[in-house]
Amino acid sequence: PLVLLRDLGPLPKDDLTKTSWEAGSRLVTDPGDRPIRPEDLEIGAVAQVLPELRGDEKRHLSDIAKDAVLLIRIRPEEFQLSPERLSWTYDGIIAFSKICSHMGCAVALYEQTTKHLLCPCHQSTFDVPRAAKVIFGPAARPLPQLAITVDSEGYLIAQKPFTEPVGPSFWERSS
Repeated sequence: PLVLLRDLGPLPKDDLTKTSWEAGSRLVTDPGDRPIRPEDLEIGAVAQVLPELRGDEKRHLSDIAKDAVLLIRIRPEEFQLSPERLSWTYDGIIAFSKICSHMGCAVALYEQTTKHLLCPCHQSTFDVPRAAKVIFGPAARPLPQLAITVDSEGYLIAQKPFTEPVGPSFWERSS
């Protein structure tokens, strides 16, 4: 008998390419689940955030791995972004996926002086003022940017979901 790989389990889903971020998701601290206002971040500050849970939702480790975002505040005049990408920032605060676009490691190091994010696994370096453009290392593309704004209560929220895939680049993916 001929056994096809599809016969071995359910059809693949888009779990690896979709995150929990959606329009209106409040940004909350990780850890702590505390909503963030712009005034909570000083120039040079970095915070790890996740989308706020709704109702009795539970946070799964796999969601944390995909949803982790770094908020970074710099002086607004230091941005070197297209007008569209500049509209995705709020008062000097910019949000990027924490997942490296090379191999999916956690980008965890921020150098305030140079405004660079560094992935400790393979040393990919991303330039924050220029939309996390890769300036060193093996990453093939910038970190995805999450468009942010504030809600009627002054808390930071996502304007929309990520517009590009979060996580590592690989041959099956167009980016």
